[in-house]
Formats: sequence, C-alpha cells, structure tokens
Amino acid sequence: MASEATQSNQVRADIIAMGTELTTGASTDTNSAWLSSRFVELGVSTRRHVTIADDLPAIVHEVRESARCAKVVVMTGGLGPTVDDMTRDALADAVGEALVLDESALAEIEAFYASLGREMPETNRRQAMRPESATMLRNDWGTAPGLRIRIGDAEVFSLPGVPREMKAMFAAYVVPAVEAMAGREHVSVRVIRTFGAGESNLAEQISDLMTVGRNPAVGTTASEGVISVRIVARGESDEAADALAQKDIDAVRERLGVLVYGEGDDTLASVVGKRLAELRKTVSTAESCSGGLLGAMLTDVPGSSAYYVGGFIPYSYEQKSESLGIPMELIQTHGAVSEPCAEAMAERCRALTKSDYALSITGIAGPGGGTEDKPVGLVYIALADSAGVKVKECRFSERLNREVIRDRSARTALNMLRRKLAES
Repeated sequence: MASEATQSNQVRADIIAMGTELTTGASTDTNSAWLSSRFVELGVSTRRHVTIADDLPAIVHEVRESARCAKVVVMTGGLGPTVDDMTRDALADAVGEALVLDESALAEIEAFYASLGREMPETNRRQAMRPESATMLRNDWGTAPGLRIRIGDAEVFSLPGVPREMKAMFAAYVVPAVEAMAGREHVSVRVIRTFGAGESNLAEQISDLMTVGRNPAVGTTASEGVISVRIVARGESDEAADALAQKDIDAVRERLGVLVYGEGDDTLASVVGKRLAELRKTVSTAESCSGGLLGAMLTDVPGSSAYYVGGFIPYSYEQKSESLGIPMELIQTHGAVSEPCAEAMAERCRALTKSDYALSITGIAGPGGGTEDKPVGLVYIALADSAGVKVKECRFSERLNREVIRDRSARTALNMLRRKLAES
C-alpha cells in the first residue's frame, strides 16, 4: 500500500520536537517555527508540528506516522547522553533495528573532550549509538552527532535541540538533501522590515495586496515594535517566483516609504551602523531609563567600533550633573524626565565624546514612578548633531511592561537616527 507521501509529487515535511521540558513549559520550542520558515523558502510544505514528552512509545508512534505521510521528517532534541534522551531508541524501534556503536562518531566525541583537556564521561558513549541502517551526521558545533535514516519513503533527520547547533546542521545536511528532491515548489520569500507605525495602520496601506488566496501571499507580523511584511510568491520557475515577489516588494516600498528600514535580516541597529560607516560618521549615547540598552543594540553589530564612540548611563540626578555636566538647576526645575533634560543630555554627550551624532533617552519605564503629569511610558528621546538638537516626546502605553518600554525607547532612538542619516 502506497504511503501518503508517495501519493503526491509535492514534497511535504513534518517537524517533531522532543522533550518533557517543552511539554511542561520549562522551555519554549523556537526550533519548529524556524524550520517551517526555512522549508517555505525551500519550496516544501510543512504538514504538521508535533511536540512530544520523553515517552518512548509516543515518540515511536509519531515517527512512524510522520514517515508514512511526509517525505522529509526533521526531529529536534533527545540526542544528549542521559537516559531521558530517547531519539536513538525511538528510531531503532520505529525501523525494528538494534542500536550499534559507531566507532567513528565515538572517536570524534572523545577528540572533542580531549581538546578541552578532559576525559570523555562514560555516559557520552550513548551519543555514538545509532540504528544499524542510520548514518551519523557529524556535529562540528557541539558534542551530539545527528542521525539520518530512511523509513519507508521518508528521509528522517534527527538534529540536536540546541538552536545554534540545529540551524547549522540543517544547513549542512537537510538543505542539500531537500534541494535534490523532485516535487518542490518554486518559491520566493521576501521580508520587508518597518518601524514607526502600528500593524493595523500599516496593513491598511497594503490591504489589497493581502487578499486571501492571492499570489504572492502577503502578511504582516509584529515583534518588538517592528512590523514585518512577509511576501511569499510561487511561480513556474525560480525566476518567475522572484519576479512576482519583486513586484510586490516594489509596491510595498513605494506605499510605506520611510517606514521601511530594511529587508531580510536587517535590524535598525545594523542599518544605522551601515549608513554611519558609509558616511564615516560617529555616534554616542546617553541613557537613563534604557540603562545602556541602546548602546548594547549598537554594539551587537559586528564592526560597530568603527562608528560607535561610547556612552553614558547617568541614572541618578547626581550622575546626570556630574558625568554629563548638566546643571542641577535645570534638572530640579524641569525634572529628569523632560524635554530640556533630554536635550541637554544629548548636547553634552556629543560635546564630551566629540561624536558626530548623540542620542539621549530619559523616561519612566515603570511599573512605579509615574504621576498624573508624567505617567509611566513617558519618554523623551533627543538627537544632537552639528545643526542642533531634536527632541521627540513618546507616550508608550502604561499597559506595556518595563522591558517593552525600554526596548521600544531604544528602537525609537535608532529610528530617529536612521531617518536623519537618510537625509545625508
């Protein structure tokens, strides 16, 4: 009897995430979402996600079910050295084979520990076990080798649960195997990144492109104030799909204008950094309520030393006066959370660091400290350059928590600088 996977030429994938820590909520499964997005880019339809506790019969059942219905199965987790790591046993039971020791894999694990000046614990021998017909997948990013095995008409890949290791091994082993399969769709996936408008307001401007059933399919997602516009185009060839996607990319960029800051993996910090480097300009920061978060975002970008001079975190009144030289009279008259204070912070920061631009943030991140005149979520952000200082008053909702207000403040500051640099 033919499996469901062979009854259609389309390549379909199943994703199985394993671990009691996932089903109890102790850890969050981010791997499955990432894998699904990668499968879309590869022209593969994901049939289902399954999350299973460390229960051997349940894992065996789901492996067999996925192998019956999908052409590609990716499992994550359960490859560690402890007895609750059951992936190897489950795969062996699913195909009715014994586990055997892979001497080559064992040697690699021993060599890894030797490179650390340590002897391999005996429990790690489990990581060198595989079903007889399985192939070990070398893990150059950790200790746990992966596995590849054929079950019926399905190619089953077992990868570590650690996201960094999983992503690297997916690229090294799964992607080449999938690209060689017949029946993949021709798909082009593009993502536009925007900042400065709410999701509903932005969606109104591109609502006709978001019609259900349309090709390309266009949708929006919101995360940390960034609204992403995802475009998935399908065509008779890769070139045709790319052309369809590009047409919508051009339309979205034209309609949204300055709200668009980048595409793909671009971040506000990386876009700002790239432009500063192009212009050979520098920036410094003075942060109160954000506590250095803005500086951290800037320095998260490799090569940021070329344009980020440094910053101040003058949290108290006294430090605003002592480290930046802001007159205490100004602070006492207007308050630390005020337009004059933000302006003075940016001006003094730029003067002291001799940077081309300076950004300052002062506000009330909560949950306490707010008043009727100055509620939680009130933030002043200033940008200083040779032409003067521009101050932006932001009133983030009191319903947002402290972490979100701080994050939104830092991203708003970056966006102010991005838009200023776009004029240069």
